[in-house]
Amino acid sequence: MGRDLAEPDWLPLTDDELHAILGRADPGGLGRRPAVTWRSPRPMSAAALVRQGDATVFVKRHHVSVRTPGQLAAEHDFATHLRARGLPVPAVLRLADGQSVLRRGDFCYEVHAVADGRDVYRDAVSWSPYASPGHAHAAGAALARLHLAAAGFERPARPAAVLMNSCQVITAPDPLAAAAALVAARPALAAYLAGRHWTDDFENVLVPLIGRAAPLLAPLHPQWGHGDWHPSNLTWTSAAPDARVAGIFDFGLANRTYPVHDLALALERAVVSWLDLPETGTAAADLAAAAFLLDGYRTVRPLTGAEAAALPRLLPVVHVEYALSEADYFTSVAVSTAHADLAYEYLIGHARWFGEPPGAALLGFLRRRLGG
Repeated sequence: MGRDLAEPDWLPLTDDELHAILGRADPGGLGRRPAVTWRSPRPMSAAALVRQGDATVFVKRHHVSVRTPGQLAAEHDFATHLRARGLPVPAVLRLADGQSVLRRGDFCYEVHAVADGRDVYRDAVSWSPYASPGHAHAAGAALARLHLAAAGFERPARPAAVLMNSCQVITAPDPLAAAAALVAARPALAAYLAGRHWTDDFENVLVPLIGRAAPLLAPLHPQWGHGDWHPSNLTWTSAAPDARVAGIFDFGLANRTYPVHDLALALERAVVSWLDLPETGTAAADLAAAAFLLDGYRTVRPLTGAEAAALPRLLPVVHVEYALSEADYFTSVAVSTAHADLAYEYLIGHARWFGEPPGAALLGFLRRRLGG
C-alpha cells in the first residue's frame, strides 16, 4: 500500500496446509514435503512459490469473501483459453479432486506452474513505471497479442465483487444510480461512504467524465481482458532494455470489458506517478512511456477509429469500479479505515487529477498521438 510494505491481511501459507493441498507424494516419488521458497509481499492474499520435489509451483490462497470457487474457475478458464492460443500463460494445475480450485472451509486454493522468464519487477511497488522504454513497448505488444487471443472467449462478465474490475458503472445509463445500487448492497461500504459525502464527489467529479466516455464505448464490442496489466504481472526474457515479455500471469481482475478499457488500464497503471499524489498534491505523467506502450500495442493490433476516440475519454474513469471494490474490501473484509481512505482517494483523486495541467497534458498527448 503506497510506497511502504504493508502488514499482510492474511496469515502465510503453512507447511501443513501446503502438504494437504499439494498431496503427500512429490513428483519424484521420494516423499519430500512441499517447501516455500518465496512469499509474495502483496497483502490482499497469501501466495508463495513452493518447491515440490524437483518442481516449483505457485500457490495462492483466497478467503471466500474475496474469491469463490466459481469466480476463480472463470479466471482459470480464461487463462487456459489464452494458453491454448499460444500465449505464455502458466498452466493452471489440477488439484486432488481434479478441479483447478480446492476449497477447504472458508478458503480457496489455486496452483499454477511457474511463469517462464525472469521476474524483473517482483519487488516493485504498485504503479511502478516500466524500467525502460523498450519494456513499455514490449508490454504494449504483448497486451495486443492477448486481446487477439481473447477473441472468441464468450464467457459472460463476472458480476461486481470485492477486488473486481468491470465496466458496470461507467457504461450504465445513470452511473450514479448504478454506483449507489452497488454501494447499497454492501452495508459496511455504505456506512463508510456516508461519512465521505461520496455522492456529491461522484456527481461533481466522475459523472461528467463518465458522460463523455460512455457514448464512445457503446458501439464497441466487449471482450475479456487481463484487467491488471502492469510490469510486475509480467515476466521477461532478461532485465535488459530490449527484453521481451516471457510470461503473463495474475488474472485476478480479468473480466469482460473492452480491449480499449484494458489498454487504458495499462496506461493508468504505469505512466503516472500516482504515489506522489498524496505526498505532494500532484503527479507527473511519463509521456514517452505512454507513447512506447501505445506504439507497441498498435504494431500488433491497430486501434479502430472508434477505439482511438474512446481511449483518452476513458482513461480518467477506467479505475472507477476497481476503486469502489477496493474500498469494499477495506470496509467489509480486511477492515482498515486508513486503507479505505486510500481507496477513496484513488476513486476521486485520480479522476480529479486529469483536470489538472499534468493530467490534461497526458490526455492531449494521447489525442494527438491517436490522431483525434
